[in-house]
Amino acid sequence: MSGRRVLPLGDHGILIELDSLDEVIALYAALDRTRPQGVVDLVPAARTIGVIVDPVRLPLSVASAWASEAAPVDLRDGDPGTTEIPVRYDGDDVDEVAAILGITRAELVALHTASDWRVAFCGFAPGFAYLVTDHDRLRVPRRAGPRASVPAGSVGLAGEFSGVYPRSSPGGWQLIGSTDAVLWDPSAPRPALLAPGTRVRFVEAR
Repeated sequence: MSGRRVLPLGDHGILIELDSLDEVIALYAALDRTRPQGVVDLVPAARTIGVIVDPVRLPLSVASAWASEAAPVDLRDGDPGTTEIPVRYDGDDVDEVAAILGITRAELVALHTASDWRVAFCGFAPGFAYLVTDHDRLRVPRRAGPRASVPAGSVGLAGEFSGVYPRSSPGGWQLIGSTDAVLWDPSAPRPALLAPGTRVRFVEAR
């Protein structure tokens, strides 16, 4: 298919290269729904999807054919449910972000909470999800210099993404709020609150 390239990834995987993040999200949903026995993991990123397999159970040639032929999912079909995350819009950068966007603080909060967010991929730290929405009205640059420590639960914006820091770590995102939601609990049956494809709605905490 145009724009889709399937490449070898060592002895236990393949790498699918795509032209856009939208293509990654749509194809990941298709692969996740149709994954055959022998697929160990699917790892989406900004322009790629890694497919890790057990080659004894699923030959790489079969995995490559499956990845090449899978039809992307129209994510408007069906409703996988939405995870709500309550947010206090008290971030250190919230007023600066509003100024960058040319809107008021109240308008920034209203836009962030009204947007329909979806997890595109995870990375950076366990439980950290990169969320995208269907508009670019909240697109802001990363900070010129990263902070040495960002508190756990900080809600931020950077480029086309929004996200929540699952634990304290360095970071250069623009901080607009904070949440008490637990994004990563290694003792839980499902450690990460958010997985690729999950729909997210931010709700202002009162």
